[in-house]
Amino acid sequence: MLTEDRQDSSWRPAPDRYEQTPYRRAGRSGVLLPPVSLGLWQNFGGDRPLETARAILRRAFDLGVTHIDLANNYGPPYGAAETTFGQVLRSDLAPYRDELFIATKAGYDMWPGPYGDGGSRKYLLASLDQSLRRTGLDHVDVFYHHRRDPETPLAETMGALDAAVRAGKALYVGLSNYAPADLREAAAILADLGTPVLLLQPRYSMFDRRPEGELLDTAAEVGAGVAVFSPLAQGRLTDRYLDGIPEGSRATRSAYLSASDVTDDLLSRARALDALAAARGQSLAQLALRWAVRDERVTTALIGASSVAQLEANLAATTGPDLTDEELAAIEAHLPSAGTALQV
Repeated sequence: MLTEDRQDSSWRPAPDRYEQTPYRRAGRSGVLLPPVSLGLWQNFGGDRPLETARAILRRAFDLGVTHIDLANNYGPPYGAAETTFGQVLRSDLAPYRDELFIATKAGYDMWPGPYGDGGSRKYLLASLDQSLRRTGLDHVDVFYHHRRDPETPLAETMGALDAAVRAGKALYVGLSNYAPADLREAAAILADLGTPVLLLQPRYSMFDRRPEGELLDTAAEVGAGVAVFSPLAQGRLTDRYLDGIPEGSRATRSAYLSASDVTDDLLSRARALDALAAARGQSLAQLALRWAVRDERVTTALIGASSVAQLEANLAATTGPDLTDEELAAIEAHLPSAGTALQV
């Protein structure tokens, strides 16, 4: 059910949208997700044209991307990405709501005062209600705690996630940025409550392999799927920075990436990987995405998109042959060791 009337739209999704996507099971659940999903962390805030966001979301669905990943504070400003998604839902996607798997999160700073951050029951349930209002949904498919709050008992945080499911405001729960020990404890609490953790969301890429330590094993142990974010290392695993830092790029304007993060060592590795990608007939971004989902424990990789063309190019990573043992060995020579990340 939507909280606002739908707008008329002549758009209809591609009838063959499910024919080419090799959906993957999320852990030990009944949920299937595409190998590459669309995250609205950036490019869907109030500083970007609505029509661009609308075109990206429609094209993603055309190409079988059913999973849309949000959070309460995605913007700018906070909440804007959820508002944008809600507008496109009303104008285009509402008839297909049951074909979509929509996630949102709470756990980082969202509003002033002591109840607008962290992992308390007060914050999480209030934030979810706000997210539902912004999107116009009556429930999300998965509600994540965005990060472990060391000041709040895990039992309280997990109890709030369970309460969201029991209230019908979320179908599943997820955990993001959780360390292995916290994941194991949280999953045990949720299992006792009868609401198992569906998805874990860690940062993971060729340049950040820390989940390959204990985290992926722990996710498999507790039966959770894995939705990795930043698989392109904030653009550093694309052709954007191969020749330096262009004016107007994310490294010159983002709070999450700076020019100092694009080091000579990183560029040398990226150029070598780009050559390996070219030998496969792929872009560096396509190779990086294919590598990120090579592990069967990884259910899906979350990507952003600033244009339809960028979206289409990155989704093409799921086509073509799998990486061979020889290719994986050649790639390995240019990566940090398993379980570690580049120091930038």
